[in-house]
Amino acid sequence: MDNKLSIRVNVADRFYPLRINREDEERIRKAAKMINDKVLQYKQHYSDKDHQDFLGMAALQFVIKLLELEEKQDDSPIVEMARELDQQLTEILERE
Repeated sequence: MDNKLSIRVNVADRFYPLRINREDEERIRKAAKMINDKVLQYKQHYSDKDHQDFLGMAALQFVIKLLELEEKQDDSPIVEMARELDQQLTEILERE
């Protein structure tokens, strides 16, 4: 059985046909809704702009959030601290 699903997603009043895995449908629809909500929010605040401006501002805001989350998930300082602790413990154990 094919696990693919054909859907049409509305983003900023344009429809995009997609062929996706069934398990991704909810996430994709939620993402489209978030974009549409953000575009609508910008529309209500800035009446002198067009859809392209709203999409650009929404994309920028979402990518900034993504980068913030990626920075928070950077575990390299923790890994480095663990290495230092391991080295210190090894030195202590070798002395005994």
